[in-house]
Amino acid sequence: MRPKSAVARPTGLSPDSGTVVPRHDLPDGAQSVTHRHVNLVKLCVGIRNPNQLRYWQNRRRAEAEANGTFWRPSHVTRSRPRRLTEVLAGGSLYWVIDGEIRVRQAILALEPCMGQDGIRRCRIVMDPQLIDTVPVPRSPFQGWRYLEAKDSPRDIETGSGGDGDRLTPEIARALDEIGLR
Repeated sequence: MRPKSAVARPTGLSPDSGTVVPRHDLPDGAQSVTHRHVNLVKLCVGIRNPNQLRYWQNRRRAEAEANGTFWRPSHVTRSRPRRLTEVLAGGSLYWVIDGEIRVRQAILALEPCMGQDGIRRCRIVMDPQLIDTVPVPRSPFQGWRYLEAKDSPRDIETGSGGDGDRLTPEIARALDEIGLR
């Protein structure tokens, strides 16, 4: 058994409270340590396509602003990722929509919170920007899963002309299948 002083605390945890701190508030030098990031993948239940997710998040933001409150995209989950350092070192939450990974959002922070049922949970705070990805099939699962950076779908690039130049998921998938992208 290792002595208590030999137990290393993962970067991203506040030493006094055990709470998760945002990536930009990590101790000096923590971001310069070479950590490979890891992503999370989660089912986006009730959403049929990325534009519906955009609409829902924009509506929530507008409702909060109308009420004079601050809103940021977040998702509350029962279990806290144990690989905090890797998630906060540049990870994203990849959303599975209609059986495929279709879009991602950068993870900004992991915050402890309490559910209405009195159970401790973890709030995944995300960047508001939704980034379309090359569609990748994903079977249903419970909760969230880790997604290694090397296994993550590529972002769909937008052309210089804006949304009109964006590839549809179907065309992006077809180009990938024949090796032209």
